[in-house]
Amino acid sequence: MIRMNRKICIVSSCGGHLTEVRTLRSIYDKYEHFYVINARVCLPSDMADNTYFICHSERDFRFFLNLWQAWRILRRERPQLILSTGAGPCVPFAIVGKLLQVPSIFVETFNRVAEPSLSGRIMYRLAYRFFYQWKSLGRFYPKGTYCGPLV
Repeated sequence: MIRMNRKICIVSSCGGHLTEVRTLRSIYDKYEHFYVINARVCLPSDMADNTYFICHSERDFRFFLNLWQAWRILRRERPQLILSTGAGPCVPFAIVGKLLQVPSIFVETFNRVAEPSLSGRIMYRLAYRFFYQWKSLGRFYPKGTYCGPLV
């Protein structure tokens, strides 16, 4: 069971994934939270003082650096939950989260209608709760939960 009385770590790639996870703000704004993103971008004011920037990894050796960064951030912040819509940064955070007993919630990205993303296929095995936005993905994620489009 997840205790939702403290802090949420919101992990995302920049761009569409970040826009998508921010559609859930009405849910996580009630709780203390912080963001982790993989590029230095111009941030909205609510993210300016509570965002960590990690290196951008494209399925390369920097993945291991992301694991180290996830370890340091999660040990420092001690969240009770990790939330993500993808892409790459969610995997190292979910792995380290499992080691630290911090559950992950993953929402497969909106643009995946017919086939799952690589992050989705991995996170399906790592996430405590897994959601998908298109009914057509149900055959790939039989233990996931259909939630309909977030946007």
